[in-house]
Amino acid sequence: MRIGKILIQILFIHVFLLLAIGLKQLLSIPIPASMIGLVLLFLALFFKIIKIEWVEQGANWLMAELLLFFIPSAVGIVNYEEIASWQGVEIVLIIGLSTFIVMALTAFIADRFEKPKRTDAG
Repeated sequence: MRIGKILIQILFIHVFLLLAIGLKQLLSIPIPASMIGLVLLFLALFFKIIKIEWVEQGANWLMAELLLFFIPSAVGIVNYEEIASWQGVEIVLIIGLSTFIVMALTAFIADRFEKPKRTDAG
């Protein structure tokens, strides 16, 4: 039963991707449909149009298996000899630096939200 619920939730998340694809074609927005779908899903959750319980387990499963979605692109990089050149070294350094920046900012923001509000006893 749990697998069925997760599959239904993943399909529900994909509805937002399909809405975003239609919106992108309709308005010619220069943003990837997947990003538009994430914004639509965020707005639906923020304004309580949908409940978190409707997508939580499916989203958790997708996040847990996220690494599997990058394997095809990582294997495809092997076909390009430029990656081993100096240009490739530069690209790897930029990717490493940007990854560090994203991780640091995420940690900083999460820390700011998780800290309990201080009350001044005055």
